[in-house]
Amino acid sequence: MTTAADTTLTPAELDAYLARIGRPRPATPDLDALRALHLAHVTSFTWEAIDAFMGWPIDASPRSAFAKMVGGGPAFRRGGWCHEMNGLFGAALSALGFRVTRLCGGVRRVDFGDLAVGNHLTVQVDLDEPWLAEVGLGDALFAPIPMRPGTVVQRGRAYAITEEDGGWLRFHNHAHGAAPSFDFRPGYSDEARIAGAHTFLITDSSSPFISNLVIQRHAPGRTEGIFNQTRRILTDSGVEERRITGADEFARLLVEVFQLDVPDSDAIWARVTETERNWLAA
Repeated sequence: MTTAADTTLTPAELDAYLARIGRPRPATPDLDALRALHLAHVTSFTWEAIDAFMGWPIDASPRSAFAKMVGGGPAFRRGGWCHEMNGLFGAALSALGFRVTRLCGGVRRVDFGDLAVGNHLTVQVDLDEPWLAEVGLGDALFAPIPMRPGTVVQRGRAYAITEEDGGWLRFHNHAHGAAPSFDFRPGYSDEARIAGAHTFLITDSSSPFISNLVIQRHAPGRTEGIFNQTRRILTDSGVEERRITGADEFARLLVEVFQLDVPDSDAIWARVTETERNWLAA
């Protein structure tokens, strides 16, 4: 389980993180700095759940996320999923002097109720008011948003927060978002519940990330995605889906489009093919 010692980067780690996202150390932990860091993070790292899909070891702590996503240097590019993306971002913000709370959220709680709580980690940053700094959905926000009901538009995509029963707030992704919503409560942090949900997502056969390969990345003018054997491209014109033709194209996409350096892309593609074949036969 993540402890307090894991939730902030050391000075050397912070320098390496800032170099990885191409940002200088901000003079003041203010809203302008938060916005710049948020955009740099989501455009520098790829959202990917390859480790869960392949059954490779995966640790939810920010320190492990740093080692995977930054520690390998520019010759070894990896991303992460919500626990890693938001965990690393929150740890960097803490090291920069921001007031950060790791929030225990639930993707699709609207469908699954409180069983979903803990399956998502998001980040609250307290400035003039609480802000939702959400870099852990691969096709969602480019900038933080106020943690209160309302609608915001970023790069032509509409996002919203609504009030729900029991003090919950619901973040609504844009119309074409892969994850339609998640619920959270301001100030609500439950590391044990997050850890339990993380274990479920990487070990239980019913986990959507074990039975599906999901990769997403914000790219200039578009958001790219891979969902099993399908490449999904979101632009201002809408969504275009293309069938990935085989292992060679898949390997090229990982490197050129998603900027990932993963071991044995052929093995990943073989598992994608097997998974889809089994699904069609069921």
